[in-house]
Order: sequence, then structure tokens, then C-alpha cells
Amino acid sequence: MWNASLHIMGSRSFQMGTYWQTSADQFAPPMNQIPKAVFTRQGPAILRNVTTTAALDAARANAGTGQTAELQPGAGSWAEAYVASGDLAEEIAKLKAQEGKPIIAHGGVSFARSLVAQGLVDQFALIVAPVALGKGLPLFSELRPRS
Repeated sequence: MWNASLHIMGSRSFQMGTYWQTSADQFAPPMNQIPKAVFTRQGPAILRNVTTTAALDAARANAGTGQTAELQPGAGSWAEAYVASGDLAEEIAKLKAQEGKPIIAHGGVSFARSLVAQGLVDQFALIVAPVALGKGLPLFSELRPRS
């Protein structure tokens, strides 16, 4: 996780910011301290949903789930995320043109499929989490054959 200069995610995954801001999880420090970009049609309004106040309220409501009642270092970075609401390929190109370490994309299948469909993924690092979800969406179902 520390090998990134930017975390990008879709709007649904971005809502998890309220969890990470007060989390004692081992992945909380890089999730909080590394800058973020959220891809959304909501515009900057999405940042109101991950304010530190919302995170503290969520932590109080979810006592016993690995959250603390205090903000972790870097928690405020969620409310300062870059909001990307333009064309996906153009926004990714702009972010890739910046100096720094790799960009790590987090999130659900919908956002990942969008990145894959437009050929915007340079490398895949898939993590298998042993969670039973029932039905789900396949990640690679819409890949086009190479010509």
C-alpha cells in the first residue's frame, strides 16, 4: 500500500473513508496518509460525506468493528481528495502524467471494469479476500479480444 503516490476509487468505495479515518487496521495509515482521487458524477459534494465529523459518528455507531473513537493521522486527506468528474481516460492520463510512485485503484467491480474496458490498467495485483458474497459481477467479462 505504501508503494503508491495516489489512491483512486469510485464513489462507492470512497464512502469507506469514514471507516479508514478512525480504523486501527494495519492498512489505515497508507489509506489515510496517501492522497486520493475519487471518480464520481456527484462533483465536490461527495467530499461532505467523508468529513472527519462523519467518520467519528460512524466510529461511534460501529463500536467493536476495528474503529477507534479518534481520528488517525492523515484522516483529513479524505475531505481533500481530488474529485475527477471528467472523461475517465482523460482524467487517468492527467493523473499518470504527474511525478511519483504508481497509482493504486481500489474498489468495486464497476469502477475496475471501467478502467479495464478502456485499457487504463498497467498492472493487476488481485487480492483474494475469503468473503462469501453470493452473486457478484465478473471483473474481466467485457474484455475485447486483441487484434
